[in-house]
Amino acid sequence: MKIRSLSIGLLLVSLMFSAFLQAAVELKENVPETYIVKKGDTLWGISGMYLSEPWLWPELWDVNPQIDNPHLIYPGDELYLVWIDGRPRLRLRRGRDVKLTPSMRVNPLDLAIPVIPLDQIGAFLLRHRILGADDLNNSAYIVAGDQGHLISAPGDLIFGRGPFPDGERTYGIYRPGETYRDPLTEELLGYQAQDIGNAKLLSSNKDDVTELEINRVTEEVRMADRLLPMEEKIIDATFHPRAPEAEIVDAYMIAVDGGVTQIGTTDIVVINKGLRDGLEAGHVLAIYQSGELVFDQVAQENVRLPDVRAGLAMVFESFEKASYALVLKSNRPLKVMDKVKNP
Repeated sequence: MKIRSLSIGLLLVSLMFSAFLQAAVELKENVPETYIVKKGDTLWGISGMYLSEPWLWPELWDVNPQIDNPHLIYPGDELYLVWIDGRPRLRLRRGRDVKLTPSMRVNPLDLAIPVIPLDQIGAFLLRHRILGADDLNNSAYIVAGDQGHLISAPGDLIFGRGPFPDGERTYGIYRPGETYRDPLTEELLGYQAQDIGNAKLLSSNKDDVTELEINRVTEEVRMADRLLPMEEKIIDATFHPRAPEAEIVDAYMIAVDGGVTQIGTTDIVVINKGLRDGLEAGHVLAIYQSGELVFDQVAQENVRLPDVRAGLAMVFESFEKASYALVLKSNRPLKVMDKVKNP
């Protein structure tokens, strides 16, 4: 009797575990058995072709260690669907369009398909940074312009003071923009660093007052604008859409690029959670709108309806206390202060 009970128990556990695995990766109906990757494809698009929940891509992807850079997918590659122990897995055959040899240095930004349209976020990242208060207050700044004038044209000279790191000759000119605070705790999360232009250091970085030449401007340069070393913005084309490992709580979309309040698909938003909260590039979050407050005529009281799922967003740049995310999907008009949660 005990042996029979144990066998039945093991069978039930096995069936439950199998059901869990199948539920974890749910394929759409009529998915292609094979697919040739085309130029212009995105990993998110391919994920959505196969999965009802595209952020579960890592559960579907079957890495072949015999293939060079198996996490990179290139135009011309063939994806084919197999079943292993009752679970769907997607495998890769290298195509003929891209030949990888030891002598080649393949730049994933040039060839590999991205998760999201890189041209859409590339220009944004060149113009935007989120700076902490210490980063801003301890940075170099413009103390004067040549002949005491405000500067607005490339080729003009400016003078700076403050820390100029060794080996850095090119600096971005930034102005503190919007202040980001946590909507619940009022904690200062950082400042939007507004892009004003670029300048090249002409004198020694050891001088008390340094001389720089303006290379580019987006608007008139002002005294006290900050000078920060230019960051080499390499957009990671290889991160995979996935759910955050940590539970994301009390997270909101606190700002949107352009200063508007209405948010839609492909808009870039600021989220009040960052690296310290476990958010990384590639993490997918569900967007929720607060349920309406309605009057219960039977109970004669107000009641709050449940939050309503309204879209999806993917983090593409994470800072210590805040992150940038791209809205991938919206089922209804979104707005600042809508919630974001684990999908």
